Amino acid sequence: MSLLREHGPLTRAELGTLCGLSRTTLYDAVGGLMDSGTVLASIPAAAQRKRGRPAEVLDLNASAGHLLGIEFTGRAVRVAVMDAAHEMVGTAAEPHAHDTSRQARIDLAWRLAHSLTGQTLRPGTFRGIALGVLGPVASPDRDPLPTPWHNTVSALVRERFGAQVLVDNNTRLATLAETIWGAAAGERNVLYLRLSDGVGGGLVIGGTLHRGAHGRSGMFGHITVEPDGAPCTCGGTGCLETVASVGAVLDAYRATGGTAADMPDLVAALESDDRTARAVMARVGAHVGRVLADVSHAVGPDLIVLGGELVDAGRALMAPIEHVLDTHAAQRSYEVPRVVPAVLGDSGTALGAIALLQQNMTRGVPGQQERARGTLA
Repeated sequence: MSLLREHGPLTRAELGTLCGLSRTTLYDAVGGLMDSGTVLASIPAAAQRKRGRPAEVLDLNASAGHLLGIEFTGRAVRVAVMDAAHEMVGTAAEPHAHDTSRQARIDLAWRLAHSLTGQTLRPGTFRGIALGVLGPVASPDRDPLPTPWHNTVSALVRERFGAQVLVDNNTRLATLAETIWGAAAGERNVLYLRLSDGVGGGLVIGGTLHRGAHGRSGMFGHITVEPDGAPCTCGGTGCLETVASVGAVLDAYRATGGTAADMPDLVAALESDDRTARAVMARVGAHVGRVLADVSHAVGPDLIVLGGELVDAGRALMAPIEHVLDTHAAQRSYEVPRVVPAVLGDSGTALGAIALLQQNMTRGVPGQQERARGTLA
């Protein structure tokens, strides 16, 4: 399949030359792919006009063997679909109430995927499915899924869609997507930080997504920035999430007399040069910058990618972050990593789930990870 993606239609003889498999093994593999509908055989028009038995050419069936990425958040379901030729079919999302049941969220994912596949979805349509979920998720070959919620959702999705399911942390998957199709495409050492309802991130080191021993890598939101600060949902005090999440920022602005109901209101205040709003963002940016500086000093990224709704604040947020990074770099004599905004938006995690499936399918095949990157229209 990788050879067909790379070279396009090939005869069995051409495939045999490229892959080095024996004739029997090759024909068995091709037969299985044809039986599943993943590979199609045809005779080119030019070959039909020649004497003798024309050679069939094999090609991927773009309508079979789709990959599905799903993100389950507290407020929405987002999906991405890629076809067997590794061309992106599309992405879709729909909000829901916070108390929506698990089954209802999975039914919503089915409806979104059904629309992206041209209303042809049935159990078994997808060759693989990956989920982005909240919280730590360790590698399945190292530890079991850490919570009953992850286990239950994975099982329900597998039953509903009729395909094997991989699970990983939602922000970590967004990190992976940004390094393949987004702001960090081609970079091998990347630090990603998402400033949203929660604060989290991910690390790509040497081109590989870093999960940590128990799936807790990238929990930057729970680094302490104010020892005497507000209590955090993690049980700590003064974590970055207590000052740099969207809710915390809005609360801080309202405490000074501001009236922003949401991030668009706060962005509007910043654009009107509201000094109070700018002071709030300067404080947030300083805290974020210090965390990024410390983590950068430890892991040495080439690039820092910032995602999440808070990035809509623009230079009011980015300038204080860059100032802190410049200051720390000068004091410690190391090169300042570039800081750029994420470009994949809300679709990042679902796209990262697709990338996780691709990497899982090409694991252990030399040179195939680059080929598995596919095309993002």
